[in-house]
Amino acid sequence: MQLEKASLEILPAAHRTLEEGFASLPAIDARVPGQERMAEVMQQVAVRLRDNYPYFHPFYAGQMLKPPHPIARAAYALATWINPNNHALDGGRASSAMEREAVAEIAAMFGWQTHLGHLASGGTMANLEALWVAGQLNPGKKIAASAQAHYTHHRISSVLGLPFAELPCDPRGRMDAQALAARLAGGDIGCVVATLGTTGTGSVDPLAEILRLRAQHGFRLHVDAAYGGYFTLAGNLSEETRSAYNQIGQADSIVVDPHKHGLQPYGCGCVLFRDPSVGALYKHDSPYTYFTSSELHLGEISLECSRPGASAVALWATQKLLPLVRGGEFAAGLEACREAAISLAEDLAADSRWLVPFLPELDIVVWAPRAASARLASERSQRIFTAAANRGLHLALLRLPVGYFPSLEKPQGRTAGPALPRADSSDHQNTVLCLRSVLMKPEHREWLSQILSLLDAAFRDAEKETESCH
Repeated sequence: MQLEKASLEILPAAHRTLEEGFASLPAIDARVPGQERMAEVMQQVAVRLRDNYPYFHPFYAGQMLKPPHPIARAAYALATWINPNNHALDGGRASSAMEREAVAEIAAMFGWQTHLGHLASGGTMANLEALWVAGQLNPGKKIAASAQAHYTHHRISSVLGLPFAELPCDPRGRMDAQALAARLAGGDIGCVVATLGTTGTGSVDPLAEILRLRAQHGFRLHVDAAYGGYFTLAGNLSEETRSAYNQIGQADSIVVDPHKHGLQPYGCGCVLFRDPSVGALYKHDSPYTYFTSSELHLGEISLECSRPGASAVALWATQKLLPLVRGGEFAAGLEACREAAISLAEDLAADSRWLVPFLPELDIVVWAPRAASARLASERSQRIFTAAANRGLHLALLRLPVGYFPSLEKPQGRTAGPALPRADSSDHQNTVLCLRSVLMKPEHREWLSQILSLLDAAFRDAEKETESCH
């Protein structure tokens, strides 16, 4: 079996239970336009969907993609028979309540018993809301984030009409706190974005140092934990990384994406605010939407209007099945991902063919083939990436500053050429094209030997191709 089928088996009984809740209504003739052709079209859909990489399989070890948990898939599908809209209680009574409960459980992961928060269409929209609030509270001031922060922060700042300051990183892909301190001296930074789990390298910004700077300068602190937020539950983080996660609750706002490690379908992001009073910034009136309830509805604390109640139902069901607690079954899955990443990085570092700039903090591994220059290493990475895909192993590619790989900044051995012109960006010689794996499926831990075997074969294939070209 390749594709999970358990969710198909539990759905009919749940569907009957749902239907029984409306048994008192007069029967209707549920006419479905085109019903006689549905099976044919669904077969066409299935054929078209085969034109995808195998995101569900451990041999897909590239981007941040994996299927949702079966309970999330089934609960989402069941909710679509009602198709609730969580913009207002009128459009999503049960699903709005489920969203509030599920979001409160996410907030509790970070130690927040009181909060303001809701689901969003993804991390981009969730981060936009957090930075919008920051801009409302510190109008005209800059948003600051590291060079390895997600590119969405620069885009969002532009959308909001706020200036943006990009801060350099240390050789492990984390925000340079000394550079931040220097920028803060200008007094024009209104919000600092600390990333706990960058999407490129999985690096965790030095939150303790950033918090110390906040105490001195009074900026608003937003933690983008869209990818890495759930790792606060993992029991096998390094001492340094654990220290950052232990302090995440001191942030003013947090974003986490349930559609990544939260086992949810796309798109499902979550934004949280420590101070519920920021809800006043969202205040608005709509004369036609809210007419049957005086309770606070989610549309009053969200920039988005219509939002799928099915996402909340799926998240609620998943968290009931797998509670967000340390030492639980959900946390064990995160720990397995991190174990896989550490093992892969250590195996690669022990192999003279590879350069590993640093061990992973979470479950993302980056490495490059050893070569005489950044240009040659980049060319090899591209060939290995292609060769691995031809053998069914799907990796990802990422450009990193050459400073992450000191041995590529100067001549090596007998085959080395002249020192690299660091200022020459015309052919990317100030960067290295690296190989990257996101080991976000717990199964990756058991499949590492097969993955390494395929990578070894891909390396040899790439070397043969190089020899044939010369």
